[in-house]
Amino acid sequence: MNFNNSLPFIWLLTFFLGCDNSQTSQAPSPNSKTFLTPLGKEVIISAPSGKMLELYKKAKADFDRDPADVDNIIWYGRRTAYLPAYLEAIDIYTKGIEQYPNDPRLHRHRGHRYISIREFNKAIDDLEKATELIKGTQNEVEPDGLPNAMGIPVSTLHGNIWYHLGLAYYLKHDFENAYVAYTNCRNAHTNDDNIVSSTHWLYMIQRRLGNDSLASELLQPILDTMNIIENFSYHNLCKFYKGLTTADSLLVGEGSAQDAVLYGLANWEFYNGNPNKAKEKLETILNRDSWNSFGYIAAEADYMKIIKNEPGN
Repeated sequence: MNFNNSLPFIWLLTFFLGCDNSQTSQAPSPNSKTFLTPLGKEVIISAPSGKMLELYKKAKADFDRDPADVDNIIWYGRRTAYLPAYLEAIDIYTKGIEQYPNDPRLHRHRGHRYISIREFNKAIDDLEKATELIKGTQNEVEPDGLPNAMGIPVSTLHGNIWYHLGLAYYLKHDFENAYVAYTNCRNAHTNDDNIVSSTHWLYMIQRRLGNDSLASELLQPILDTMNIIENFSYHNLCKFYKGLTTADSLLVGEGSAQDAVLYGLANWEFYNGNPNKAKEKLETILNRDSWNSFGYIAAEADYMKIIKNEPGN
């Protein structure tokens, strides 16, 4: 799919200041080989790796052996989602919630996968419920389903709930609620990986709202050298926002990390009065195949606003 129409500044301004976004997509079923995005792009879903299939089979076997164990339910859902088979994963979590309605982990993971299929309102409902369920509870490290190179988990249950809630609000262009969620996310963590990931979104939110001074203040904890294990793209973007590196140095990597960088740079072009360059960068992301990365979904949500505000629509 190619997006080649130019867009005057006033239309892009209207889109960036919008406060709601409703999207319709065709979610992949367990046996689906394609995904139809809200923009009408049909994406071929890559087959899972042999290792991913083995991990899925193990999780399913554990679940079949003891389907009442909540940890088995969670891992069965997570491994199913990694295939990816999002609708089946959501169904697994839904049945788990029927058994364990007060386990925040089930709402956290179902909310995440509602984001994957662009059901943002349902994601918000789940993740808001999860925030209620973690009140007064001790935070805990969340085991990684896809471990980083060092095999060290860098996120927590509370942090991930707030992170995904902030993302769901952001994707609806509800920046005020997104800011609250990402502030809670940053406060829930102490390691540098989570400081840079939450700060990236906090900064973008305040720039989108026109609060440049607050956006700059939010970069205070960002240093040139930090103990980053996983979120290198977010760290590099935050360094770029702070003037510690150049845009050219960011354009390395692939997959979801590259989508995150391109999306951050698209926003940067808009903040600095270059709406056509911003649109071009969004189009670059949308011409990629990483349809389930957060950078792609954010670019898609923004582009939906552009289409909506073009003359004749």
